[in-house]
Amino acid sequence: MTPIELYSKKPSEFYERKLLETQEILKNAVAEYGQIVQATSLGVEDMVITDFIHRLGLPISIAMLDTKKLHQQTLDLKDQAKTHYNLEIKTYYPDEDQVAEYVKKNGENGIFESVELRKECCHIRKLVPLKVMLKGHEAWITGLRREQSNFRANLQIVEQENPSDATQPKVKINPLLDWTIGDIWHYVKENNVPYNPLHDQFYVSIGCEPCTRAIALGEDFRAGRWWWEQDGAKECGLHVHDASSLSNRPSK
Repeated sequence: MTPIELYSKKPSEFYERKLLETQEILKNAVAEYGQIVQATSLGVEDMVITDFIHRLGLPISIAMLDTKKLHQQTLDLKDQAKTHYNLEIKTYYPDEDQVAEYVKKNGENGIFESVELRKECCHIRKLVPLKVMLKGHEAWITGLRREQSNFRANLQIVEQENPSDATQPKVKINPLLDWTIGDIWHYVKENNVPYNPLHDQFYVSIGCEPCTRAIALGEDFRAGRWWWEQDGAKECGLHVHDASSLSNRPSK
């Protein structure tokens, strides 16, 4: 049974209202802020947001991080989305020298040795290029939902970023924050939104290939991320105000 078969018939009671609210959130963002970027992981939530942006004809750029460890299905979806929506998805990569230094020091499988080494890898492959991606934008858009984790349950639709770097966004916007998994897959089915086929294998949260697995029914949505780790918030730092607290990089 695929997620569409399991969830699409179960949108929330206020699904139609959420559609209108999400449209207003995105339109108001464009009216209030200058340069806006959707930071897409090409997960199903992000594909729903891209679909909204396309249907509404909003001047919001779309960009992604290619960590050089993504599943081939994710890379294929990028090409499919570009064709389906006739848009450009600007791609940002980690610094090759930083990656090479990390691998030389810790090996290709260093992420499995400790939480600190895994977070250092996330820092190099995600947080550093994310800062480049966001440079010059006043706001950025994500597909975070309250339902995804205890940490995300406490987020707001518009999060103040308060960056120390003036080139970074002032706010992060989470237009699907109150959507349920049923809302997401109902929208996908109704609007023929392209999505990663790994979702059909119950990869709920799709990141780097070594760090992602499918989950079983009843498992936490984030259980498939960094699946060998037992504790912690299961976040890489992209959506935490104090990213340094998650990177825990050893001093040089």
